[in-house]
Amino acid sequence: MSDDTVPTDAVPPDAVPIDAALVERLVAEQFPAWSGLPVTSADPQGWDNRTFRLGDELSVRLPSAGAYVPGTAKESRVLAWLAPRLDVPVPEVVGVGRPGSGYPFPWSVRRWIGGTVAARWEGDRTALAADVGGTLRQLRAVPTDGRPGLEPGAHSFQRGAPPSAYADEVDEALRTLGDEVDRDACRRVWDAACSTRWEGPGVWFHGDVAPDNLLVDERGRLSALLDFGTSGVGDPACDVVLAWTFLDADARQVFRQEVGLDDDTWARGRGWSLWKALVMIERNDEPDVRATWTAVLAATLADPVT
Repeated sequence: MSDDTVPTDAVPPDAVPIDAALVERLVAEQFPAWSGLPVTSADPQGWDNRTFRLGDELSVRLPSAGAYVPGTAKESRVLAWLAPRLDVPVPEVVGVGRPGSGYPFPWSVRRWIGGTVAARWEGDRTALAADVGGTLRQLRAVPTDGRPGLEPGAHSFQRGAPPSAYADEVDEALRTLGDEVDRDACRRVWDAACSTRWEGPGVWFHGDVAPDNLLVDERGRLSALLDFGTSGVGDPACDVVLAWTFLDADARQVFRQEVGLDDDTWARGRGWSLWKALVMIERNDEPDVRATWTAVLAATLADPVT
């Protein structure tokens, strides 16, 4: 449910207003068996897709703009393949809706998965870091089975590609921010990230391992992995960004050990984190947002865990 595509506060030109009333109409028209169930907005709410709870056991997920439709359509078949091969629960699609009631995109109905988003977990994150690292290691080991259409591209917003896919945006952010950031340190991290590539066959990546896409139980252990809209098969470096956006130094070290990736992949992951932090700082005027991503940038620039 997080906004982890190209970070910008701009509204896509074909963005569609989505509210509970629209969801009620769509469900009534296309899934009359679920008509009348209460519809409530998810909290936190997403940007790429809007999510609403439908009764006690279901949820509805709708792309907010055309750019997110390819990921949403892909997600349904990806989840069906991955769900029986992962130990941690992932969403289960139980119905696919079509455009209607003035809404122009396909949408889906899923089983509701209860839990607290990790972003709101205030306890120690070390155990969660271990759980996420182990889950990503298991994800990489799932056979890709030659599944077509999952190579990095528009559907994944270039997740799974080398971080250099966003080199122009990094260059622009560094020019715009000027002395507001340590440009030399940024360049060192970025150059290291772009100096290697994933060798060998592509592996499964999630593409948006963000705190709002991780559910935890009452002990702070990982209980579900959500939002596979930017998933695919390629370089898994994008999946380690959580190390700098959410984890402290101790949890980061545990995460790195459990995720089991080599130094070059870790360096490319730092590049993904650097890109995200720079463009979020550059494109936002809100002090709280800038402060959050300035802290992420500082963590990214610090000496990597060895």
